[in-house]
Amino acid sequence: MKKLLAIFVAVFAMISISQAQQAITPAKVGVNYGKKIDKKGAISVKQLEQSFAKAESFNGKIEGEVVQVCKKKGCFLTIKRAGDQEPIMVRFTDYSYFVPEDLVGKTVVVEGKAKVKETTVEWQKHYAEDMGKSKEEIAKITKPRKDISVVADGVLVVK
Repeated sequence: MKKLLAIFVAVFAMISISQAQQAITPAKVGVNYGKKIDKKGAISVKQLEQSFAKAESFNGKIEGEVVQVCKKKGCFLTIKRAGDQEPIMVRFTDYSYFVPEDLVGKTVVVEGKAKVKETTVEWQKHYAEDMGKSKEEIAKITKPRKDISVVADGVLVVK
């Protein structure tokens, strides 16, 4: 009986997760994902980069253009940086919300904690796979790298 109940609970949870993923609101100006936030006090990506000269982390709001969204379920996004620098990785607090793929190209404000950290080869490959990169592109990832990473409580579409 316990096994039957466990199977029922597992199936119900999978159905609920699947329905929640399908119900992600399309990206339009004013839409919030996660914690409801506003754009007041948001800094630019350039200002964020400069802040790391003075401190190891940044708590607050950052405004930037979305260049990628996780293709599997919208569990992370990346924000554009100047030149050919790696984009900023934005994950969501406690994996508690997801964003739609149509967020790519939109300007957002994210609120949370940013820091520079080393991303392992394993995680780089995981993210590349979730972004739909080819096996050849993934195979070229061979060294850890320093990245700016944000754990965001909320995302607001502003443009």
